[in-house]
Amino acid sequence: MFVSRRLSLVLSQANKRQKFPRMFFMTQSASNDELIDALKRQKVVKHEDVERAMRSVDRGFYCPSNAYFDAPESIGYGATISAPHMHAYALELLRDQLKPGAKVLDVGSGSGYLTMCFAKMVGPNGKVVGIDHIPALVNSSIENVRRDCPEYLENGLIKLVAGDGRKGFLEEAPYDAIHVGAAAEEGVPPELIQQLSSGGRMVIPLGPTLAQALEQIDKDEKGYIHRKKLMEVAFVPLTDKNSQYPL
Repeated sequence: MFVSRRLSLVLSQANKRQKFPRMFFMTQSASNDELIDALKRQKVVKHEDVERAMRSVDRGFYCPSNAYFDAPESIGYGATISAPHMHAYALELLRDQLKPGAKVLDVGSGSGYLTMCFAKMVGPNGKVVGIDHIPALVNSSIENVRRDCPEYLENGLIKLVAGDGRKGFLEEAPYDAIHVGAAAEEGVPPELIQQLSSGGRMVIPLGPTLAQALEQIDKDEKGYIHRKKLMEVAFVPLTDKNSQYPL
């Protein structure tokens, strides 16, 4: 769940703070196809498999307003749906892991949009688990998917559950790809590292508000962890449900 601030070129050094050039993507489009066309022109969508996935999932099913505007939008319960360019960037970063038959965990799945895009990429023999800690938001995402591709729920390709995503979802672990849609202020949750498969990749924003960076975390075949800082970002915090949406 992303609030756009600044994008930049990929960094190869994980522990060095640097300034990033500003790159804003605020395209207003009239349709989902026009939105993807714009993301291609901006070279955010680079590969055909990512393009196919995003064209096949109409953001209008998942975003209550301004569905084709390249900006985050509120979806209620203190949550947002990320800007389309951030969804595209996540798909591009994880595409090597999003092969047919792969298993994916989407932490902070929100509206279910990116969960659906993942499902399009891993195909009928894959599995995508979306987890969010607000039950009402999970129910809403289930309805969104049901309007779009109900068979993905019926055949188990997509599983949407309520729970603390900081702890992952052990029942379906390990995962070839993990996407985290909120910023972990105190570092990468160890459960997510544990549930990442060998050869797997996680994309997660880290750090406190106004000092966040998106990181790529790879686990090699021997189980060693390799980290790469990618860009400055501004996400909502990865927290408990009462902090996000007090009753």
